[in-house]
Amino acid sequence: MTDQSSSLRVAMIGHAFMGNAHSQAWRTAPHFFALPRHPEMTVVVGRDADRAAEAAARLGWAESSTDWRAVVARDDIDVVDICTPGDTHAEIAIAALEAGKHVLCEKPLANTVAEAEAMTAAADQARARGVRAMVGFTYRRVPAIGLARRLVDEGRIGEIRHVRAQYLQDWIADPEAPLSWRLDKEKAGSGALGDIGAHVVDLTQYITGTRITELTGRLETFVKERPYAAGDTSGSLGGGGTTTERGPVTVDDAASFLATFAGGAMGVFEATRFATGRKNAIRIEVNGSLGSLAFDFEDMNVLEYFDAREDADVAGFRRIIATEATHPYVAAWWPPGHGLGYEHGFTHQVVDLVTAIADGTDPSPSFADGLNVQRVLDAVETSSLTRTWQEISHLD
Repeated sequence: MTDQSSSLRVAMIGHAFMGNAHSQAWRTAPHFFALPRHPEMTVVVGRDADRAAEAAARLGWAESSTDWRAVVARDDIDVVDICTPGDTHAEIAIAALEAGKHVLCEKPLANTVAEAEAMTAAADQARARGVRAMVGFTYRRVPAIGLARRLVDEGRIGEIRHVRAQYLQDWIADPEAPLSWRLDKEKAGSGALGDIGAHVVDLTQYITGTRITELTGRLETFVKERPYAAGDTSGSLGGGGTTTERGPVTVDDAASFLATFAGGAMGVFEATRFATGRKNAIRIEVNGSLGSLAFDFEDMNVLEYFDAREDADVAGFRRIIATEATHPYVAAWWPPGHGLGYEHGFTHQVVDLVTAIADGTDPSPSFADGLNVQRVLDAVETSSLTRTWQEISHLD
């Protein structure tokens, strides 16, 4: 561990979709927020030397490497940001924590409960040495979501009775869409369940401040085989060949489940990559004894709020444009009404992590939070196989 100097030197492992989003956040955060330590984009790691070097130049990293183990061992690295497929999360995160590096790990935390438990144990041990770990559920950091959490905490909607959550995409609705690592259980852990279902599990538990304690669910794979991507002759997806050859899809295409929350609220969840026409629709509604909240990421700067105590002749859902300086994170950005976008959640994630590291406090969501989500995902999978209700034990 380095001392609390003004800089915070970052190594990012992986540079594809999430790596692009994380890089933008590391570049942007210190220019809009008064951070207590300044992030330095020191090195990006990839499997291919040429591609890693190109990513470093394009995304703003000082150098590149193909050896994450050597990078984790370096004395000039303070933070390791993990943007790789889920099958590598545990090994990289545990090695980084044991080396005294703070860790940011993309969601879901791991591919299995056992891996998530090992990562959480490593984070607990590192915490005693002042080393911090956080899992990247960035949708928590959408201002409208932060406002929803605040309104629940203030008791604005009373006792929570119903929770509805959907995450709808359609990017593999075409049965000829090629295989990728996200459709390989060994690499991804699960399909829609872990990739996007994990987000709505975390969001609903975050907004309500309570945990899912039991559930019953179902998983479905609609397209059992897909063509290999053009030029995939490496066998990296369990085979190889040309686009005329096909390989198995080993994850779910869609997940749905009924849940009970610790406070007694009923939950209905759906996650699918087969909702034709839906690109990235995250929909959350929470109904309470005194009102309701509703959020749709397709209109991400808006939170709808219904106050049941209003007179019937004027009652109705109120459309709150969550762009005021009093709303979470917004004061650092634009004037009211000038909306934020998908990328801003990643910037806010950097702000929260850097602030926690500088203050010596625990960042949120923690690895323990990630483990709790992993246990929910595992319960859905078990329920689908056994057609039974599953009880879920959580960490405090």
